[in-house]
Amino acid sequence: MVDSAVEDLGEFQDPVLIFGGPYGNLQATKAMRDKAGVLGIPPSRVVCNGDTVAYCTQPEETVSVLQDWGVRVLMGNCEESLASGKPDCGCGFEPGTSCSLLADDWYRFCDEHLSSDSKAWMGGLPTGLHLTIGGMRFRLVHGALSSNNRFLFASTPETSKLEELSLCDDDVVIGGHAGIPFGQRLGERYWLNSGVIGMPANDGTRDGWFLILVPTGHGVRCEWHRLPYSAEEAQSAMREAGEDNGYATALTSGLWPSMDVLPEQERTRQGRAIAPWSITIAPP
Repeated sequence: MVDSAVEDLGEFQDPVLIFGGPYGNLQATKAMRDKAGVLGIPPSRVVCNGDTVAYCTQPEETVSVLQDWGVRVLMGNCEESLASGKPDCGCGFEPGTSCSLLADDWYRFCDEHLSSDSKAWMGGLPTGLHLTIGGMRFRLVHGALSSNNRFLFASTPETSKLEELSLCDDDVVIGGHAGIPFGQRLGERYWLNSGVIGMPANDGTRDGWFLILVPTGHGVRCEWHRLPYSAEEAQSAMREAGEDNGYATALTSGLWPSMDVLPEQERTRQGRAIAPWSITIAPP
């Protein structure tokens, strides 16, 4: 999927908000919309980097909020699979693992509860976005440039990230998909993950995460923020829909039901709360 359906949003002089993984969590999505309003960031400067639906049980309602809000949305692997009628989510889980078995259930639920119009909308989403801010060129993807379902974590070898960066000329790549926020400098370039809002970051707290890019005099301040919301309400919606599973529990425990996809370093950090932080980056 290298450079396929990549759109250029142009240059921004004001902060840009980026979030991933609404995951059919209506309550978190509404909280993100409300938070953007409080921060004074209009829809034209907000990007969702994909996986609008997944684990939670209000997929159609979540899509409607995103559409009505008017933010830019990327095609994640979930959107691609649902739009094209694939038999699974295309998340990249190893067959037979806990993640894969759990995905069979929630993917079927999403497929059955999304309208044909919503699936068609998903099929028309871009697979990548360009934007310029603070004199730096950013590429927004879902997983990676080579594949929208590639998992890249903070502990993933730098060689893997450099391999991905070699596929574009941008200063910074921002992904989602992996579900845990991080930022890393790689020579004179950067790889960032925005975090997601629809599930906790496996850190023992209920909050989601989002990223704000703030232009400075020479460069960009990248700020990772928590997103508090009514996790109990989202959990109740899952249980009422008959999906009282590990992901429903995770909404309030802050712990993932499976760590199959995680490298060892991220596994050892389960249940350790992440503190909001920022880094300032600048052109070479």
